[in-house]
Amino acid sequence: MKTKFLFTFLAIAALLISCDDDDDSNEGMLTINISNLMTSASDEQYEGWLIVDGTPVSTGVFTVDDMGTLSQTSFDVDKTDLDGATDFVLSIEPKPDSDPLPSAIKILGGTFSGDMASVSASHSAALGTTFTSATGKYILATPTTTTTDDELSGVWFLDLSGGSPAVGLNLPDLPSGWVYEGWVVIDGTPVTTGTFTSVDMEDDSAPYSGSDASGPAFPGEDLVMNAPSGLSFPTNLSEATIVISIEPSPDNDSSPFLFKPLMGSAPGMAEDHVTYDLDNMASEFPSGTVQK
Repeated sequence: MKTKFLFTFLAIAALLISCDDDDDSNEGMLTINISNLMTSASDEQYEGWLIVDGTPVSTGVFTVDDMGTLSQTSFDVDKTDLDGATDFVLSIEPKPDSDPLPSAIKILGGTFSGDMASVSASHSAALGTTFTSATGKYILATPTTTTTDDELSGVWFLDLSGGSPAVGLNLPDLPSGWVYEGWVVIDGTPVTTGTFTSVDMEDDSAPYSGSDASGPAFPGEDLVMNAPSGLSFPTNLSEATIVISIEPSPDNDSSPFLFKPLMGSAPGMAEDHVTYDLDNMASEFPSGTVQK
């Protein structure tokens, strides 16, 4: 009897171990290594997605702290989905999120080559292009006022080096759902100069410009009225930070989004109607790798 009982026990144990092995074989591990992600807002989170037969499959959510550290970098994922995945996409999602599908704000993507994918904004699921060749110029001036003592209180993204106003921005076309936005950061406070999609047209708003005259047909803004809380207009934009960002649309954030292809600091002794250059910041865009 003891021998029979022992054989029965061993058979059951072997069966249980076999079942455990089968369960384990259905799980795989996805590891992400992405840098330069923006700190998560309290009502937002990042979510990864595998593209399997054209369908997005969530790999899990994570947040990013003020030091740029991801709350999680390894995710248990169904092995069948891992094996069948052709691409990886990273989105920004609301928190909490009741929608099982990705949001429209897809910031990175990459196509797997073997078990590895290099992810960047240039993937077709995200911005779809690189910004390494983007260039920008701007002037300080206040064309919407008739006074001359406030000329350092406006920024316009145009080029005056040839003697007459010309296009100052060289930027690629954006996919649907994204727009450019100009910014001036004054003592740490970002102030929008408006959103735009065309570099040779006025932007979409002029909340701070004067009413004495029209501005030029280029993106930009005079900061001469309706100053945000904590600021006083007109001001002097010497040493202010000038930024062109790429924003999701619609967008209700009062700060620049994580994609800032062009940026520069106005000189400490800035002069009005002088053309200044913006620096290309594409190397600071989020990027990394995903391993399955």
